[in-house]
Amino acid sequence: MKSKFFLYTALLFFISTKAQNTVGTLTNNAGTYNGYTLFAPAGHTETYLINNCGEIINQWSSTVAPGNAVYLLENGNLLRAGRISNADVNFGGVGGKVELFDWDGNLLWEYTYSSTTVSQHHDVFPMPNGNILMLAVNTITETEAIQAGRDPNTITQGKIFNEQILELEPVGTNGANIVWEWNIKDHVIQDFDASKDNFGVVENNPQLLDFNFLGNSNGAANWLHFNSIQYNERLDQIVISSRLMSEIYIIDHSTTTTQAASNSGGNRGKGGDFLYRWGNPQAYKRGTANDQKLFGQHYPHIIADGLQDARKIIVFNNGFTRLPSFSQIDIISPPEDSEGVYTYTAGTAYGPVTTDYSYVDPTLNTNFYSRILSSGQRLPNGNTLICDGDDGYFFEITPSEEIVWEYVNPVTPTGVLSQGDDPSMTPNLSFRAIRYATNYPAFSGRTLTPGAPVEQNPDLSGCTILGVPEFENETITIAPNPVKNSLSIFSNLEIYKVEVYSILGRLVHSSQNKNIDLSKERAGLYVIKIYTENKILTSKIIKE
Repeated sequence: MKSKFFLYTALLFFISTKAQNTVGTLTNNAGTYNGYTLFAPAGHTETYLINNCGEIINQWSSTVAPGNAVYLLENGNLLRAGRISNADVNFGGVGGKVELFDWDGNLLWEYTYSSTTVSQHHDVFPMPNGNILMLAVNTITETEAIQAGRDPNTITQGKIFNEQILELEPVGTNGANIVWEWNIKDHVIQDFDASKDNFGVVENNPQLLDFNFLGNSNGAANWLHFNSIQYNERLDQIVISSRLMSEIYIIDHSTTTTQAASNSGGNRGKGGDFLYRWGNPQAYKRGTANDQKLFGQHYPHIIADGLQDARKIIVFNNGFTRLPSFSQIDIISPPEDSEGVYTYTAGTAYGPVTTDYSYVDPTLNTNFYSRILSSGQRLPNGNTLICDGDDGYFFEITPSEEIVWEYVNPVTPTGVLSQGDDPSMTPNLSFRAIRYATNYPAFSGRTLTPGAPVEQNPDLSGCTILGVPEFENETITIAPNPVKNSLSIFSNLEIYKVEVYSILGRLVHSSQNKNIDLSKERAGLYVIKIYTENKILTSKIIKE
């Protein structure tokens, strides 16, 4: 990419930059949302929190690869799913354990849910009460599946995996109480065998899952492949994604475990049945292939209050099995009779018929395609952060769909790439990428000095926009910038300390002096931290 490299002085005039990089930050333009991005490269034991220039703000090390989700909690702890070997429950996304680290990387708690018949997989979610939702499967035997109404000719592996959601109350350092539970096996229907359990009219019971609709599973034990659970506190509801059914579901969480196992009888009352479903009405015999909207989607969740399109659902629609193959970001408004009570007209499919918004590559839709993984996230400035998971490519678009930030994950299962390496030659997958605002509570009172970028042999010469708000709205001026010898700070605030760091995190200057001598330092990018009466202000400076 061609470089646009405009230098700035005083209060940091924000600029547009593009670098000729192959990994790490490729683009960091003026319209990007300043924050910190969290991701856990597939097949690797590290989790990274980076600024918009790709510099490491914090890093956590585990003994196992992700399995798969990771979250930064408001107290600065890291919640992470981990992958452990399981020959009996083995499909893409299997994890097996949950880990909790503090900000400094100390393991506080871990919980293993893995055996010959069960395993955690894909997702976990931190609950407001301190508990943890965990996505998992347990095994239904072939005999049990047939009794439940499955066509025996479609059981190809001698078993079926029952998707379940468990709410864990952490106990000690490695234990948990299961305080709430939901199982899909309690909410199925079948019209194959009237002599077996769960017999009924599929098309008249959209609140239940057709046990004989195979979607894209081809009869495999992993017939649903749930890949996401996201909780909405306001509604006390859980949004679920089934990749192989190409559907999303919403269920109630305000129930007891007994109620969660019950059938609401289609009246949308308390119970564990679907309150809402969308994406593929073929799954409940209320549509054809022409009515399918989702194709192997990931990360559907309700957009938080205060953001553009709040209370709607955003989803990364992968385009898996669609021809031609392309991905898109979709935003929908589920029709409601009242808040959290979803409209359904008997004899029809759940709405909406069309999306409120869809993003595809504006040049050629097939340019944007991720067969697996991936995420989309609405940001506070109206932008959308997108993770093209199977390419390890993160990018941010404005409401006008201009790409203002691009990052390529440089981490592969066999090592970390160097700047200049071709990332397409080795897997660099990432399950999700999530951006956290600089005022997120996890960062309060913490030293957030940028370290080196993740990639080897980094080149930040094309990235001069900070990953933090810097001196915005503050009466501080630094000049000259770029600087050859001496840098001065002008401010009406009392300054207690000034520190200057190299891009590798080495402290090169510390004093209370507002005039800083950098004449002996090498040319390059540096980070300056100014400690005032009640906050720490951070910026980048260029040494010529």
